[in-house]
Amino acid sequence: MSLIRTAMIMAAGFGTRMGELTRDLPKPLLPLGGMTLIDHALSHVRDAGIGSAVINLHYRGDQIREYLAGRETPRISFSVEHPEILDTGGGIVQALPVLGPNPFAVLNSDAVFHGPNPLRALMGSWDAERMDALMLMVPVTSARAYTRAGDFLLSHSGAVPERRGAAKTAPYVYSGAQIIRPEVFAEAPSGPFSTNLIWDALLERGRLRAVAYDGEWVDVGTPDGLREAQTVIAEKV
Repeated sequence: MSLIRTAMIMAAGFGTRMGELTRDLPKPLLPLGGMTLIDHALSHVRDAGIGSAVINLHYRGDQIREYLAGRETPRISFSVEHPEILDTGGGIVQALPVLGPNPFAVLNSDAVFHGPNPLRALMGSWDAERMDALMLMVPVTSARAYTRAGDFLLSHSGAVPERRGAAKTAPYVYSGAQIIRPEVFAEAPSGPFSTNLIWDALLERGRLRAVAYDGEWVDVGTPDGLREAQTVIAEKV
C-alpha cells in the first residue's frame, strides 16, 4: 500500500443547501451519530495511518478551529481562506506550503462512507508511475441521497475516467476523495477555481485515473442527505 503522509479535508464551504441547519453552524460541525461530520472525516484519516491533516476554513472557521483544539491524532493544521472562499482548486493551492512536496489525499468533510475506508481504497490503488491523480468514484446505484445525473464513465476500476459530456446520465459520481500530486498545480491560476480545471489537463495527458468504491456513499449536502447519513451510521452500528 502506498504511503500517504498528509490529507486535506475540505471544510470551507457555506453549506447553503442545509438551510437553517447552517445559519449559525458550519456544516462540518453538524452532528452525526454522536460525532460531527468532520470527526468522521478525521477518523478516516487516522484509520488509514495518515499522520497529518490540513483543514481549509472560511465560513465560521473559528468554530471549527475551536472544536478541534487539542486533538492530537491526526496532527492538524489549518489553511484559512480570506477574504474570499477559494473553491476546491484554489483552496488546495493555498494549502500547498503546508501539504508538502509529496502526493497527498483529499477528502470532503461532508462525505459519509459505508464500507471500506475510502482513503485506504485509494492508497491501495495509487501507482506513481502511471498517474498524477487518482479519484475515488462511486456507482450512482450506490450513492445515497444523490439526485444529480452522475459525473463520469469508467470502463473498469483503475482506468482513465471519461466525462459525461453531452450524455444525460453517467454511471459514476466523484466521491470527494482523491490522491493528487502537488506538482500538477504548478501552473494553476490564482484565486478561486475548481479542481475540474486540473483534472481536464490530466485527462489530456492520460495521467488521471479512477477507482470504484466497493461500498455506499452518502451525499450530505441537504437535510435529506444528513438524515440518510444518520441511517447509514445506524446500519454500521
